Parts: sequence; structure tokens; C-alpha cells
Amino acid sequence: MTLLALTACTPHDRSPDEIREQTARATSTAVRDAKAVTQGVVEGVKQQRTININRASADDLKVLPGIDDAAAQRIIDHRPYTDSDDLVKRHVISRAEYDRIAGKIEAR
Repeated sequence: MTLLALTACTPHDRSPDEIREQTARATSTAVRDAKAVTQGVVEGVKQQRTININRASADDLKVLPGIDDAAAQRIIDHRPYTDSDDLVKRHVISRAEYDRIAGKIEAR
């Protein structure tokens, strides 16, 4: 009886095919997780970068929260700026729009 209980508690030998399958699943999970981490790092770097409103393209400006095609074009049309707050002073964008992007832009 004791021998039967010990036999039931010991791990079974796994076949090479089962080992390969488990390894493939683990590798797939690791690759997916690594891609997610990489994407998170890229997004973090993008968010930390400041955009120069005197030099940025319309596509660069549209990365900013709340800045669409029309707002990007208004920013470009009213250049140059001596200070990023000029966007509000010149009525290019609203104060609320400016508050969303203030830490992400600069005027040099």
C-alpha cells in the first residue's frame, strides 16, 4: 500500500515531445512579455521627450494629447514663439489644451 502511495506522488517521466511543447509555450510567453516591456519603454521615452514647437512637424505635434491636424497647423502658422505660453497668449490653443501639453513642449 505504501509503495502504491509513493508511486502516485512521484513525478512521471516526461516525453521529449512534452518537454519541447512546454518549452515552446514558455518561450512564446517570454517573447510576448519582452515585446510588451519594450513597447512600454518606447512609450515612456516618447512621453518624456519635449517637442520644440518652433521646429516640430505637424506629425510630431499631433503626438501631443489633444492636438489634432487643425491645432498642429495653427501652431505651425503662428511661429516663431519665444515661450511655450505664447500658444495661449496668441490664442493658438486654449488654456485647457495648453495645460495638457505644457510639460511636453518647449520653445527654443
